[in-house]
Amino acid sequence: MENKPKKIWPYVLCSGITAVVVFAATLLGAFAGFYSHQTKQPAAPADDGETPAYLSKIEELVSLLDEKYVDGIDMQVMNDTLSSAAVAATGDRWSYYISAADFAAYLESNANAYVGIGVTIQRPENEAEAEGFEITIVTPGGPAEAAGIVPGDIMTAVEGESVIELGMTETKNRVRGEEGTQVNLTILRDGQPMDIAVTRAKIEVEVVSYELLDNGIGYIKINNFDSNCARDTLAAIEALRADGAQSLIFDLRFNPGGMKTELLTVLDYLLPEGPLFTSVDYQGHESTDYSDANYLDLPMAVLVNGDSYSAAEFFAAALQEYDAGIVVGTQTCGKGNYQQTFPLSDGSAVAVSTGHYKTPHGVTLTDVGVTPDVVVEVDDETYQKLYLGQVEKAEDSQLQAAISELLQEKP
Repeated sequence: MENKPKKIWPYVLCSGITAVVVFAATLLGAFAGFYSHQTKQPAAPADDGETPAYLSKIEELVSLLDEKYVDGIDMQVMNDTLSSAAVAATGDRWSYYISAADFAAYLESNANAYVGIGVTIQRPENEAEAEGFEITIVTPGGPAEAAGIVPGDIMTAVEGESVIELGMTETKNRVRGEEGTQVNLTILRDGQPMDIAVTRAKIEVEVVSYELLDNGIGYIKINNFDSNCARDTLAAIEALRADGAQSLIFDLRFNPGGMKTELLTVLDYLLPEGPLFTSVDYQGHESTDYSDANYLDLPMAVLVNGDSYSAAEFFAAALQEYDAGIVVGTQTCGKGNYQQTFPLSDGSAVAVSTGHYKTPHGVTLTDVGVTPDVVVEVDDETYQKLYLGQVEKAEDSQLQAAISELLQEKP
């Protein structure tokens, strides 16, 4: 699942594949979306009595390795590696393979809820010399916080096994488990090791947060466009308006995208009548989604950066093209493909790009992204701190630029 070229790649333990793949939907059957899951199996190729050359070669190679390789072959690892390689051979960085071991966690992640302990860990720059993984975020009200774990702690072991030896993925798997069960962690704090038992629990991921800033500006941070995004975003807008908000800032920095249905609901609420965007599938079929005549008549701004993907980019592009909001920040990623997820017979799955999306004006964002109206660059250190929520709003140059733009629009 590391097909996404993020500048920052922390791992949210127990939530499956983290902040990944964009425009995703939960596995509730086939339904139109930036990312739709389908339970229908792909049709098997017709048996013409001849095995394709590539299959014969793979069979020959695997048989040779199985017979001759001195240390033996883990066939499950071989299975997953070959499957991942087959998808990678398309050359599409947005298509990817999901192992059976990761699929349930992947679905949890898309649902914005998971069973875990509620921490985010960061892979160290020099893993060979590191003692463990740094805990960068502790979910408020989660099991880890209740157990006394704090940001800055170093996780060194799970159930007595070194996390460095386990690796990031296996550490995630060991921390995951059934709700109500315990996992024993070894934590390093100020150089002193300590053992902490944490009881796993179901954690609802905060999709939207908001607050009323000075000068009647409402600030809304949207973390993704997966489950509950539209509900929580519209509720945030209404709450801020009730508190006297006269303009809005939507912070979509580091937003990895999500469901088409969630995005459409929010855009329809904000924008006047007209097209929202157009989709073209692999068969060349084209369809356009529209907004109705009702809209929100308030000055708006959108914050984006290089880790604003898919739905986040289309949100910014739509407001920009309707002249409904000012886009501030840096160039977005440039993802214009959407994927469908096909479960496979062994419990794994493959997500394949099956179509393209275009903005309301019919523009593709593929490899281009959205160019902000107001470009505000930040250095790498600040970028990292913004991701971790360690920059005060008064020191956030991109946010302050958006505020300045909105204040200039006031009569």
